Amino acid sequence: MCPGMNCYSCPGAKGSCPIGALQAVIGSPKFKFSYYVVGFLFFVGALIGRGVCGYLCPFGLVQDLLHKIPFVKKIETFKGDKALRKAKYLILLVFVILLPLFLVDIIGQGAPYFCKLICPVGMMEGGIPLVLMNKSMRGAIGFLYAWKGLILILTIFLSIVIYRPFCKYICPLGGDLFPFNSVSLFRYTLDHQKCIHCGRCKAVCEMQCDPVKNCNDLECIRCGKCKNACPVDAIACGITKPDVSKETVKSKRPREGSRVKSCLKL
Repeated sequence: MCPGMNCYSCPGAKGSCPIGALQAVIGSPKFKFSYYVVGFLFFVGALIGRGVCGYLCPFGLVQDLLHKIPFVKKIETFKGDKALRKAKYLILLVFVILLPLFLVDIIGQGAPYFCKLICPVGMMEGGIPLVLMNKSMRGAIGFLYAWKGLILILTIFLSIVIYRPFCKYICPLGGDLFPFNSVSLFRYTLDHQKCIHCGRCKAVCEMQCDPVKNCNDLECIRCGKCKNACPVDAIACGITKPDVSKETVKSKRPREGSRVKSCLKL
């Protein structure tokens, strides 16, 4: 059993996600592996930004499939949605960095608090299959297992109603990669001369981003739906130069009045 996005929440894990690995070694400078993990995250972020969320995360795929299940009413947004999205940054700071950094054991290792107490991914991919397949492990089930199971059930239900709730509100990996969206090599660009402001790109974005305002929004997971929906091919993606809007160009041009004044001074 080797779940792809599992770490220490499952005793049978043979691999780990970078967030789990970072929590284990961040508490002591003698574990140089922590620098490699951070460097790897920064490297990937500098290349594709949150494209990891859109194309590499297996739990993102699970949420996408769950959201396709019919429901009475899908919730696109709600009051407090933007404020709640900041929770993933708080989780990153507290559960991934501060607690494992300061609460360490005698050999300097920190506990993976986010994996143990919050993350439902290891529970789904490793915890449940191991218990179902091994009778000897069923006796080890306790409060923590039940708690993680409750979080998983809640996440599954919310994924049916809300698009990618784990990515929007909880996942610290998205919180770690979000600063790179605007500076990564792979990025989106908008041709303002082609854009007809039809609003289709904003309408199809399930992360509630507006590509016309910022096609490299911090919440963008680079799924490509806006690009495919554009009727005039105004949105492009790839290793390109940063997008410069018409407003930015105009703001950089000196005003006619200032030009006249400068000429009079001369």
